[in-house]
Amino acid sequence: MKLFVFGLGYTAQAFIRSGLPWSRVAGTVRSAGKAQSLRRDGIVALSLEEASDAEIAAEIGRADALLVCAPPTEAGDPLLARFREPLVRASGLAWTGYLSTTGVYGDRGGAWTDETVPANPQSPGSRRRHEAEEAWLGLGRETGRAVQVFRLAGIYGPERNALANLARGRAQRIVKPGQVFNRIHVDDIAAILAASLARPRGAGIYNVSDDEPSPPQDVVTYAAALAGVEAPPEIPFEDADLSPAARGFYAENKRIANGLIKRELGVRLRYPTYREGLDALYAAGEFQLA
Repeated sequence: MKLFVFGLGYTAQAFIRSGLPWSRVAGTVRSAGKAQSLRRDGIVALSLEEASDAEIAAEIGRADALLVCAPPTEAGDPLLARFREPLVRASGLAWTGYLSTTGVYGDRGGAWTDETVPANPQSPGSRRRHEAEEAWLGLGRETGRAVQVFRLAGIYGPERNALANLARGRAQRIVKPGQVFNRIHVDDIAAILAASLARPRGAGIYNVSDDEPSPPQDVVTYAAALAGVEAPPEIPFEDADLSPAARGFYAENKRIANGLIKRELGVRLRYPTYREGLDALYAAGEFQLA
């Protein structure tokens, strides 16, 4: 099986390492340096700075599966626009996965939110994501191929988690009463994508999240207890020093329902809550990263 990836980043690399029998993996990165690093791992990495459109189009044409991880811009999805013709011609593509965000649902006042809830994006970034979802689903309708959208909760995993933040002195316990977020371990994302690859469904939309929406400060408290260190002090949301993007993140409150990935794809999460995920990361020595 041959895979092509737009955006060979953190999540894509977890999918590549998930044990599927890839005979060829190719994809794009932004910089030439990143491309060189990935080539040492046997990936045909093409820098958008250096590779020609013809080289990238040839790799798209070889692929059986396409994973889209690169974010859209204000002008839409630049890679879909740039490579639309080779994508339309790529008759061997049996599966396309587009990685989006649960942010497209907007603020739900803490309500449970499954895939039947209409998208209501409220931030500029979430609006761009939803527009990109629609564009990729439109390509599926145009070509008659299976395009699936995966709406991801907050991603964590090796080097990107509350333990690592504690070790680096960056963890904060910001408290906003009633606020909850879902999360998803990167290895569970990879397993969900693999399950979809085995069961393609055109125009499928899936929430990709853990089972337990939780207050963010609870995750930091649990990580600190695991590591045997004092948790950082609680900071009221109103007093927190947050970027505009982070403040906007806290403006949306919802509980993500993930039943569809279980019913339709047969997924059993390895890390159903942040506790199992952090336990495994701590056992792997994550707190010593800094």
